[in-house]
Amino acid sequence: MNQLILVVEDDATMQKMALKILRSRGFRSELARNGHEAMAMAGVLKPALILMDLSLPEMNGWEATRALKADPALAHIPVVAITAHAMVGDLATAIAAGCAECLTKPYELDELIALVERYVGPAQAQAKIA
Repeated sequence: MNQLILVVEDDATMQKMALKILRSRGFRSELARNGHEAMAMAGVLKPALILMDLSLPEMNGWEATRALKADPALAHIPVVAITAHAMVGDLATAIAAGCAECLTKPYELDELIALVERYVGPAQAQAKIA
């Protein structure tokens, strides 16, 4: 079962935190630093879930989400907005762009894990080689 999570985040502190949380719980995760990287990596990796920051350089999260949802090969991948933009209009814009839901920064570790598990299930145990 594919459980790869693509984290799209430009802030170094948030990158480290998200990847550490996900990987410590057994989820495979990769990092894209902007919307262009997210598009390229999603096309190659076909992640099970994309956690998309909305305030990104070069191509913001709203634009990247719309582009992902316009690509028939990628449109099925759920995108969850991860944002400090907690205003009602910003959340509605993220949903209109194609995000399944939004998680507001700063978030708690348990909030992130619960969200990820709703989309990809619990982390799969790594097979041990005897």
